[in-house]
Amino acid sequence: MPWSKQGIDLSTRPVAVEAREKQAIIMACETFIQNVLKPRFLSEIRPNEWNYTVDLHGAWRASGYRFIQRYRSGMSHNRGEEFDAPFAKLDRIGSDRFDIYWMRHTGKWWRLYTNVTLAKALLILETDELLHPV
Repeated sequence: MPWSKQGIDLSTRPVAVEAREKQAIIMACETFIQNVLKPRFLSEIRPNEWNYTVDLHGAWRASGYRFIQRYRSGMSHNRGEEFDAPFAKLDRIGSDRFDIYWMRHTGKWWRLYTNVTLAKALLILETDELLHPV
C-alpha cells in the first residue's frame, strides 16, 4: 500500500508540471492580474489609518499559482511596513486541470471548485466574489 498521510493516498498526486506548461500558466495568471484584477480592484492606492492594498501579484508555489494582495500599514506603531496575504490559488491537478481554493479568515485554504480548465478557473476568479481580493 502506498504511503499516506492523514488518509490521503500520495500515489495519486499529480506529476510535476513541465517547465513549458508552468510558464504558460504563470503568463496567463499574470496577464489576468494586470488586465482584470488590478484595473477592477486596485485602480488607485488609498492610504488610510489601517492596512490598505498597494499591489496585487502572484507566485508559483508547489503545484500551483497563488494570487496575493500586498498590504501596507497605516497604523502609527508600524506605519509603512508591508506584508503579503494570499487570497486565492489554483492547484494544478493534471494537464490543464485545476482545483480552486479560497483563503479563509482562519488562514486555511478551502477548496471551492475542482477539476476545471485554466480558462474556466480564470473566469471563476473573475466572477465569484468570494475569490476577489478584499
